Amino acid sequence: MATGAQREDTASAVPAAAPAAAPVTVIVGDEELLVERAVRAAVAAAAATIGAGPDASAGDVSASDVSAGDVSAASVHDVSAAGLSAGELSGLTAPSLFGGGCIVVVRSGQDAVKDLSAALLRLAASPPPDTYLVISHAGGAKNKALLTDLIESGARRVDCPAIKRFSDRMDFLRGEIRHAGRKADDGGLRALLDAVGNDLRDLAAACSQLSSDTTGVINAEVVSRYYHGRAEATGFSVADKACEGKLAEALEQLRWALATGTSPVLISSALASGLRTLGLVGSVGRGLSPNALAADLGMPPWKIDKARQQLRGWTGPGLARAHAAVAEADVQVKGEGASAGYALERAITTIVSCRDAR
Repeated sequence: MATGAQREDTASAVPAAAPAAAPVTVIVGDEELLVERAVRAAVAAAAATIGAGPDASAGDVSASDVSAGDVSAASVHDVSAAGLSAGELSGLTAPSLFGGGCIVVVRSGQDAVKDLSAALLRLAASPPPDTYLVISHAGGAKNKALLTDLIESGARRVDCPAIKRFSDRMDFLRGEIRHAGRKADDGGLRALLDAVGNDLRDLAAACSQLSSDTTGVINAEVVSRYYHGRAEATGFSVADKACEGKLAEALEQLRWALATGTSPVLISSALASGLRTLGLVGSVGRGLSPNALAADLGMPPWKIDKARQQLRGWTGPGLARAHAAVAEADVQVKGEGASAGYALERAITTIVSCRDAR
């Protein structure tokens, strides 16, 4: 394979069209869902090229466009670098007596031993005809030399960066919904994060279900209705109602959350988190905009806006007493008390009373 400037791509959050099949593709990152999608896309592009024959135009191919019949034109080997020997790799890429191409997927390339790394580099430098190599690498310091050498040899690089920030998860959800041909507003996306959590596989599945099972714009009401209270009765929703001084609604949400299986420990943690947020936002005053404070406080602007609204009626001493009540409840729900539900009810009642106290 001729060396040259390698191509670098960032994996799409949704299953997107893959570029023309590259003899060697290196997928870098540890975001499991995105890595898996990138692997499928690379295999799809290679399989389609092999199945179409040597004269085929290497156009864009999506992983979902490759049927079992297309893939059968090539031998696809999916192996882990851990425990794989250089000899076994040679056997996997040896020409078949029955013809056809070969696609080898090597997972977790950072675990490759010295001999296997050398064999991968030799194969990448001069792959046999109709042989495609797809290697995933976590991208850290472990066996970084292999990653560097593969890229320098001309391999196409696909980055799968971790999705950690709130804004990145919102963008991920927008992409999933858009790919399904649907629309969602920010309120609906936030409700979906509250209902499902931060795991990308769970979020992708939820987007798929909502897209196929509902109509119209996906908003907070749609998410709440679809999850039958799951989106509403989370620990954070209980905490929001308590911090806003809405005792009846907070207790109602608490009972629903406990009835649907939410752990009392998670509710206690959410109450503590909600009060800490009020303390952080209250300590900086109202002089700066939420956008200006977001980086310093480590929270999105919308959360700062919401905390400022909840701060009405709170004083420093009131927040301190509320924190003490939650700390006591936390001890109770972790085994010291006879009833976790009762301990949380007492904590919520105390929080609401501390909010209005002067």
